[in-house]
Amino acid sequence: MFEQPPHKWIDELRAMLRLAAPLVGANLLQMAVFAVDVVFVARLGPEALAASSLSVSLFGLLIWSLSGLVGAASPLIAAELGRRRHAVREVRRTVRMAAWAGLLAAFVAIGVCLLGGPLMRVTGQDPGVIARAVPFLEVLMWAAIPAVLAALLRTVVATLGRPGIGTAITGMAVAVNALGNWVFVFGHLGAPELGLLGSAISSVMTSVAMLLAFMLVIRFDRRLHRYRLLGRWWRPEWQRLGDVLKIGLPICGTIIAEAGMFNGAAFLMGRIGEIELAAHTLALQFAAIAFQVPFGVGQAATIRVGLAYGARDNAAIALAGKVATQLGIGFMAVSAGIMLLFPLQLLRLYIDPAAPENARVVGLALQYMMVAAAFQLFDGAQAVGSSQLRGLQDTRVPMLIAIFGYWVPGVGTALALGLFTGNGGLGVWFGLLVGLIFVAGLMHWRWRNRARLGLLPA
Repeated sequence: MFEQPPHKWIDELRAMLRLAAPLVGANLLQMAVFAVDVVFVARLGPEALAASSLSVSLFGLLIWSLSGLVGAASPLIAAELGRRRHAVREVRRTVRMAAWAGLLAAFVAIGVCLLGGPLMRVTGQDPGVIARAVPFLEVLMWAAIPAVLAALLRTVVATLGRPGIGTAITGMAVAVNALGNWVFVFGHLGAPELGLLGSAISSVMTSVAMLLAFMLVIRFDRRLHRYRLLGRWWRPEWQRLGDVLKIGLPICGTIIAEAGMFNGAAFLMGRIGEIELAAHTLALQFAAIAFQVPFGVGQAATIRVGLAYGARDNAAIALAGKVATQLGIGFMAVSAGIMLLFPLQLLRLYIDPAAPENARVVGLALQYMMVAAAFQLFDGAQAVGSSQLRGLQDTRVPMLIAIFGYWVPGVGTALALGLFTGNGGLGVWFGLLVGLIFVAGLMHWRWRNRARLGLLPA
C-alpha cells in the first residue's frame, strides 16, 4: 500500500499535500463543529453563552490533550508500515492499545469535569454563570469517550492512507450538530425545548455519530477492513501499551503547556480590561484559523517522517522534514501578509469597524493583529517542528521544551509587560510571541541536530 518515501522534492511535496490537504480540511471543520454551538447558544442570552464558553473551554482542553495521547498511534503505525508494508497484526495491536489508553484517559477527563464547579469557583467566575455551567458540563462530559475514540480512529485512517475519510466524517458532524442544536435547544420536531442542556446533548450525539461513522467505514472500506482494527479488542499487549503511553503522554503534556499559555493570556486580558479581552478574542480568531494549516501539515509530517523512520531511510526523513517546514512556514508567511495588509477587512467579518462604539476594540485588535502577524511564522514553525520529532518518536524532550518555552519566557514576558508596564494587552501579545519564538527555535534546533542527538534509526 505504501511506497518507500520518495527522494525527489516534487514527489515528496505531492505525497505531503495528499495527506495534509484533507487533514487541514478536517481541522477547519472541527472548528466549525464548535462554532455551531456558539451560534445557537448565543441566542439564549449572554449568561448562557458564558456558561457554555466556560464549560467548552475546559472540556475542549481535555479532549485536545487526550487526542494527543491517542495520536501516538500515528508515528507507531507509520514506523511499522515503513519497516514492513503489510504489518497488519502490528497495526491492529497499536490501535487496540491506543484505544485502551484513550478509554482510560476519557474516564479521567469525566472526573475532571465533575470537579468543574469547584474549579470555576476557584477562578472567581460569576455564581449565576456557574449555576448554569455545571449541569451543562455534567451532560457534555459524556462526549469524552466517543470523542477520544473518534480522534484515535481519525488519526489511524489518515496514517493508513485514507485521510479524506476524516474530512468527510467531520463535515457530517457539523450538520449533525446543527440539527441537534436546532431540535433540542429550541424544541423542534416534537422534542422538548431544553435550552442550554439541549446543546450539550447535541454535542454528545455528534461525538457518538462520528465514532459510529468511523467504525462503519473501517468495517466496509476494503483497504481498512484488511487490518481488522476492531477485532480482539479485549486482548492486552502490555509492551505496546507502554509504547503508546511513552510517546503519547508527552504529546498530551505539550498540548496542555501550549493551551495553558493561551488560556492564561485570556485570563490576563480579562484582568487588564473587558475591552482588551474582546479585542484579544477577535485577533486570536484569525490566528487560530490560520494555525489549522501548519497543524495539518504537521500531522502529515508525522506520518511521512514515521514511514521513513521505519524504513531506516535517513535521506527520506530529511526530505519529508524539509518539505513540511517549507509548506508550514510558507503558508504562515502568506497569512501574516494578509493580516498586515487587510486587518480591517478581517475584523469586518465579526464586527462593524466603522461603528463608533467599536472604536476602542478595533484600535486594540489592530495592534494585536500586528503582533499576531509576526508570531504566525513561529507558530507554524513550532507546529511542524514538534510534529517532525513525533515522527522520530521523540516526544519527551519536546514536551520539556514546550513547558519551558511557553511558561518561562512566554508567560513571564506576558506578566511583566502586561501587568507591570504601560503596554497592557499589547504586552501580553509580546509574551505570546516570545514563547513561540523560544519553542520554535528549540524544536528546530533539535530537528537539525537529530543525527548528533541519536534520534535517527541505527
